[in-house]
Amino acid sequence: MKIMVSACLAGENCKYNGGNNRNEKILQLMETNEVITVCPEQMGGLPTPRIPSEVKSGVVMSRDGRNVDREFRTGAEKCLEIARRELPDLIVLQPRSPSCGVKQRYDGTFTGTLTEGAGVTAELLMKNGFRCIDVEDLEK
Repeated sequence: MKIMVSACLAGENCKYNGGNNRNEKILQLMETNEVITVCPEQMGGLPTPRIPSEVKSGVVMSRDGRNVDREFRTGAEKCLEIARRELPDLIVLQPRSPSCGVKQRYDGTFTGTLTEGAGVTAELLMKNGFRCIDVEDLEK
């Protein structure tokens, strides 16, 4: 099986704070499947570490008020290119992320409040017919 995953889940230090979201289930999948790791935020040109960002009114803004929507959307497009080339059977993403969240993301107020809706990368991949799930759903 070919699986695309958020790179932070594979233990890559690409989160906004310079850390990762290492996930044992993903590491197990990597042993027996072909896994393609992606970090849309880095692929869009953002540094690690970086100021956290959230989607507000359809635009990705950093906590300090900088518009980073272009970088997020560039990274999403690059992930879509990889998905189209590699044709993964499944895409497993980091929940609640402004890029990768499949079902929910933070609401843009930087208060920890969640809202329904996908991050920009997950949304683009799903609109193009790719099967995306949050890693939490993989664990169930």
